[in-house]
Amino acid sequence: MNKPPEQLKAVRLDKWLWAARFYKTRAIAKDMINGGKVHYNGQRAKSSKLAELNAVIKLRQGYDEKEIIIKKLSDQRQKATFAQTLYEETPESIAKRETYAEARRLNVLNNPAPDHKPDKKQRRQLIRFKES
Repeated sequence: MNKPPEQLKAVRLDKWLWAARFYKTRAIAKDMINGGKVHYNGQRAKSSKLAELNAVIKLRQGYDEKEIIIKKLSDQRQKATFAQTLYEETPESIAKRETYAEARRLNVLNNPAPDHKPDKKQRRQLIRFKES
């Protein structure tokens, strides 16, 4: 049987990320950890690393990069409202995510579409440039 969350001293990192609902399955959590998308206290970690209280985790989800602090431990996946109590996102991380989201919304980070199609001469220049 699993222990109640109050009695846990440490939990596997992949299991905690799954319980905190950052990833849908433990297998995905493990792949993200092994792929270098998750850093534990500033370093790459293995999925078997034991997550402890007040540890800082930096993880990527799509375009977003989050920096969170572990507040509670759990090895069971429960309701989303409970999962949100397991961690706290740093204010710097929230501000950074909002800034990037706004920039994406305004299409600043991506190359905007040109105003017009290239003419015949410009197309030939592009082809020559790509071939060289």
